[in-house]
Order: sequence, then C-alpha cells, then structure tokens
Amino acid sequence: MYQKGTVVWITGASSGIGEALSYHLSRLGCRLILSARREARLREVREACANPGEVALLPLDLGESEAMPKRVKEALSVYGHVDVLVNNAGLSQRSLIRETDMAVYEQLIRVNYLGTVALTKALLPAFLQRGKGHYAVVTSLMGRFGSPYRSGYCGAKHALHGFFDVLRMEHEKDGICVSLICPGFVDTDVARNALTADGSSQARQDSATAAGMAPERFAVKMWKAIDRGKWETYIGGKEVSGIYLKRFFPKLLHRVVLRSQVV
Repeated sequence: MYQKGTVVWITGASSGIGEALSYHLSRLGCRLILSARREARLREVREACANPGEVALLPLDLGESEAMPKRVKEALSVYGHVDVLVNNAGLSQRSLIRETDMAVYEQLIRVNYLGTVALTKALLPAFLQRGKGHYAVVTSLMGRFGSPYRSGYCGAKHALHGFFDVLRMEHEKDGICVSLICPGFVDTDVARNALTADGSSQARQDSATAAGMAPERFAVKMWKAIDRGKWETYIGGKEVSGIYLKRFFPKLLHRVVLRSQVV
C-alpha cells in the first residue's frame, strides 16, 4: 500500500516500539514526524535514522488533550499532509486494584485513551478532506483480555478497541483505514515506566517483558500488517494464544493467566 515518501507520524517515538519503527521506516524511505515528550531523546532518534533529513520532530504530551488541534496543525505544516498516524505512545501499570490510587486510573485513561482519541479526532478533518488516511493504533493483547496488576491499563486498552472499531465503521466509506496492533511481550522499557499504586514508576524490568520479542523484529511485523491494511493483528509469543482462549475457552484462560508469571 505504501511507497517511498509516505508521511508517517509516530507518537511515543523516543524509545521502544516507536523508536524501532522510526528506524525501520526511515530505511524504507518514508518521511517521518516523530513525537514524544522528551525532545532531546527524539533528536537522538532522528540522528540514528537512515535519512535524518526526512525526519521532523514534534514534541507532544498525550496528557494535554486540549493541545492536540495545535499539534496537528504543526504536523500538517511539515510535509503538507499525513498519510499514516501511528498512535503508539502510552503508559502501563503494575499494581493491585485494592492498592491503586484513583489518580493512577485517571492518568492511564487520560494518556492511553483520551489523549489518543483527542489526537485522532484533531487529525480526522484533514484525512476526510484528502479522502484518505490511516490510523494505526498500538493497543495490546490486554485490550482483548485481562491480567492481574494491569486493571487500569487493560481498561484503557479495551476502550481503544471500542473507539477505533466504531471509527472504522463510520469512516471506511471516506477512505479512512484503521489498523489495531496488539503486542504481547516486547522487550522495551514499558515495565520500567509502568505506574505503581501511588503513581510512581516501577523502575525495574519484568522478567516476562525482558524475555519478549525484540522491538526491531516487532516493528517489521507491525509495519507489514499496517501496509497490508490489516484490521487487527496480534504479535508476540505464546501469549497470543490468549486471544483464542478468551474467545472459545474463557474459564481456561482465567486459570492459565493466574498460573502465569505476569510481573
């Protein structure tokens, strides 16, 4: 579907999946707009890209929903349009429900769901005017089934699936594509940055996350799914089987997850 020169806007591009995808797409000749909160780190990513001259930086905080129309205006001014928005930025969680402050749930919803929705809505008029556009949304297998210590994260990711399924229904006729990308365990800093019960970062790696897929490999698989216009794709190891257990054997999945090492 996409050729050299495709304009791809990636949020959460300063590390992990977003960083790996930036390098992959730069090698393919895409023109990139990279967003994250850490501008200094974004500059490092740009310099490591194969074609840094075709990489623009646009610092962005998903927690500031009201700023999204301005950020979209700035993004559109770079190359004149955006072909693909990769909604990748987000926060994870590692805390039990009974111990978690409500402020943590509010932050997870504000960043993972409302910020993504606000950015998506702000870009939608430009997609509609062009008669085409592609939203790729990095959700999680946790958007399809749950796991202990991730209640708020699961809730926000489930919400993304609901919103973007409806966006596809409403605007498929307008040339708008929606691809939901559901990672399993990927070896990134997502666990280190995960919010704990009081809102502080976990600041350590999970063994399950450390054993996950390399982000470089994930990025290749992810872009292949986006390029093919896949509606929903599950990428990971044996944890992907949870999708099918949830569908056909939900009680079995419940027991499997409780026996698994999830932190």
